[in-house]
Amino acid sequence: MATWLIDTNILIYAYDQAAPEKQRRAIDLLAHIRAARLGAVSAQTLSEFFSVATRKLTPPLTPAEAEKQLQTFVAQWSVLPVTEKVVLEAARGARMYQFHFWDAQIWAVARLNGLSLVFSEDFSLTAVIEGVRFVNPFAPDFEWANWKDKH
Repeated sequence: MATWLIDTNILIYAYDQAAPEKQRRAIDLLAHIRAARLGAVSAQTLSEFFSVATRKLTPPLTPAEAEKQLQTFVAQWSVLPVTEKVVLEAARGARMYQFHFWDAQIWAVARLNGLSLVFSEDFSLTAVIEGVRFVNPFAPDFEWANWKDKH
């Protein structure tokens, strides 16, 4: 059962040749999450990946390459839907915690699906909001060994 949500920026950095250190860390993290079989992505994350990977990466992925990668992600991880409950919870999160709406939606997907951990660069290393812990795997003091048994 999935207990860790992977944010879009982790997936993107795995393909970002302009940021080789983040690329290495993202690839390593994704390999660890795959091996632990605890990862999930949201439908939002998959949509954002396609959009960013085909427009903002240098060099960008072709639409065919991005689609193939989406198929791989879908085969590897649980995909959690963005429902009306997620949207309403995200609005509450944006209001209460001053999240950007898209970040609030990631938090809402995790919270409503009982996921305890979100890997994302968009939050401080150990922020915890209503039982959802945000971990920035690109922070200088991030060590996989400190997180691998937390699920």
